[in-house]
Amino acid sequence: MKLLLTDSGVTNASIRTALVELLGKPISEADALCIPTAGYGGKHADPAGPWRFVSGRSPHPMTGLGWKSVGVLELTALPSIDRELWHSWVHGADALLVNGGDSLYLCHWLRESGLADLFPSLHDTVYVGLSAGSMVLTPDIGAHFVGWTPPSGDLSTLGVVDFSLFPHLDHPACPDNTLAEAERWATGIPGPAYAIDAQTAVKVADGRVEVVSEGHWKLLKPAS
Repeated sequence: MKLLLTDSGVTNASIRTALVELLGKPISEADALCIPTAGYGGKHADPAGPWRFVSGRSPHPMTGLGWKSVGVLELTALPSIDRELWHSWVHGADALLVNGGDSLYLCHWLRESGLADLFPSLHDTVYVGLSAGSMVLTPDIGAHFVGWTPPSGDLSTLGVVDFSLFPHLDHPACPDNTLAEAERWATGIPGPAYAIDAQTAVKVADGRVEVVSEGHWKLLKPAS
């Protein structure tokens, strides 16, 4: 997959340009599937959040960018749907738009549904993550971001990339997400880690990692 791991969606022209580059075509010619599942996880879950995400009414631009088409892929429903059918939906999509919410809840359902098993075959698909939707691809989210706990007790995430993310840096709604807290968080993270704000995303394509930003970010732990 090609990855665009955002903090708060496609919030500025630089991130939008990065998305178009990854797609290799205008957004208006691309078909997307949106995944709202993470919005149902955690103690602060609210059904209005997934609705806003799906409908394009969210303040975090994802589904309302002018796609050719947008479908909904709810992970908790996939085990009850014919596998060949939903596999065809995923392989037919140009982009997967993955909602924020609870990272570990999302990770559980990516594994349980079988979608995570498809990731290695999605060579040309662009995965666009929003907050938890981005963090779930990292190897470790750190204790600061643990909310919902999987039945297995396994706190690992998918490890598709080799770096971790501390999102919502200095966001007014997240007063604990200061740079000082991010630096403390990074001491418990085994690999490279970035702190990013709402105007920042991390683009990953062909093994190359690039920070795209019109805001504030910091590489907290370089690769060894």
